[in-house]
Amino acid sequence: ILVPIRPYLIQITIDNEVANGDFDGLIFMIGLLVTLLVAQAFVQYGHTYLSSWLGQYIIRDIRTNLYEHIQKLKLKFFDKTPIGRLVTRNISDIETLADVFSQGIAMMIGDLLQLVVILIFMFYTDWKLTLVSLSTLPVLVFSTYIFKEKIKVSFNRVRTAVSNLNSFVQEHITGMSIVQIFNSEERELKKFKEINREHKKANVKSVMYYSVYFPVAEVIQAIGIGLVVWYGAVKMIDAQYQPGVLIAFIMYIQMFFRPIRMIADRFNTLQMGIVSSNRLIDLLENDEHISNEGSLNPMQLEGRVKFTDVWFAYNDEDYVLKNINFDVDSGQTIALVGATGAGKSSIINLLSRFYDINQGTIEVDGHNIHEFELNALRRNIGVVLQDVFLFSDSIEKNITLGNTDISSEQIMEAAELVGAREFIERLPGGLDYNVMERGSTLSVGQRQLISFVRAMVYDPKIIVLDEATSSVDTETEELIQLAIDRMMKGRTSIVIAHRLSTIQHADKILVLEQGEIKESGSHDELLAKEGYYAQLHSMQYKELKNKIA
Repeated sequence: ILVPIRPYLIQITIDNEVANGDFDGLIFMIGLLVTLLVAQAFVQYGHTYLSSWLGQYIIRDIRTNLYEHIQKLKLKFFDKTPIGRLVTRNISDIETLADVFSQGIAMMIGDLLQLVVILIFMFYTDWKLTLVSLSTLPVLVFSTYIFKEKIKVSFNRVRTAVSNLNSFVQEHITGMSIVQIFNSEERELKKFKEINREHKKANVKSVMYYSVYFPVAEVIQAIGIGLVVWYGAVKMIDAQYQPGVLIAFIMYIQMFFRPIRMIADRFNTLQMGIVSSNRLIDLLENDEHISNEGSLNPMQLEGRVKFTDVWFAYNDEDYVLKNINFDVDSGQTIALVGATGAGKSSIINLLSRFYDINQGTIEVDGHNIHEFELNALRRNIGVVLQDVFLFSDSIEKNITLGNTDISSEQIMEAAELVGAREFIERLPGGLDYNVMERGSTLSVGQRQLISFVRAMVYDPKIIVLDEATSSVDTETEELIQLAIDRMMKGRTSIVIAHRLSTIQHADKILVLEQGEIKESGSHDELLAKEGYYAQLHSMQYKELKNKIA
């Protein structure tokens, strides 16, 4: 708002003090101009700082809400959404919104106020000269509109290209071992080059629009100044204008056209923000989250589990579980056996409500699992998966996952139980040892042992073991099997295993085939039936006999 005052003061200085040779008045006006510049600097500093501060606080809350929302989404959502795309939403798209608040909306408001004040000063000084100087404005407005429409499409392409690039890089860096094992570096590099080329093309096109628009705007401004100089010079010859008026209008035109050009640029920032905000809104409006309407919050469960007429499909069409019925009493062990894709892992995912069933009921301690608070249900179910995921952090943080209620003594007690204490104490720093990303500095067996400790520190009443010994050597398997026996004592256990030797003492074994329970019973009962389980046992026994031979 202070900017348009400067040309007005310069006009008065030239037409009064300079024209009349008033040296003292000149010194006063120079002091006034310096004071104005200092005040303008402070105002600009405050405006820039406050707009940036506002933007950062807003995106802080948006990013927190978005991450919280992502955490509550069903695993089904992550099955079909590339991780790189979610990273783009949570980082790049939100940073774009920060630019909208710090450089877009706040700055546009300031530019618009500046334009209004400039117009007031221009019309106050001379309305005819104002109309002459604004005669090129329609051309600038038209070119700005064309630029806005073109750059909007361009920015959509840029954001899509960034999302694709992030997805590709994230997936292939994570799976770099597979790329190298199969000598696929050159093929993957070609794919990356193609995606990177599309990213470059999208950015170059947006740069091209900028390269055309701003020179055109400069030419239009120059034409406007030329018209003012021509018209003003004619009037000066006729002694109708003083020199200060002409100089002031040249400054006004430069000040007037600059905000218009900047508004176009800010508008493009706003366009990018609209694109990013639409993506964020689509994600925030995604209602694929696990409902948490239950009220039961027991500190500890008894551990009775019952599946009744359970049907489940990942895509609501192809059922992977069909009419599943079984029950497990507190302290019992049930084993799930079957070929890959038979539905074993789906059963344990449903018990922890990582997915919701399509039909039927699942009960724990006689209550439908939907009646439990989600945190209470999962707190009482310890899950050990075949593919152990460790974060780039200390062993202690990977076990507690940031839960400060779990002490180091509890961790070491659980480690002692599963046989992991010895190897943890041998590591540099013990519990403070950094396992690096995905636990790359540990062996497969060590990672599996840590996952056992992670499950046991919560003292769950229900233990779920998803092929927990399938990826370890024989020596480690014996150690883990001993730990499993200790873990199962006094707990309800659901075990998935390919090695039938690990489940022979289970109270009940369910044999699944294509999502249905084909056989059930104890180890001896199933052998006596001479069905699928007996054939599988015979095959594994023959393989073991051949290895020994």
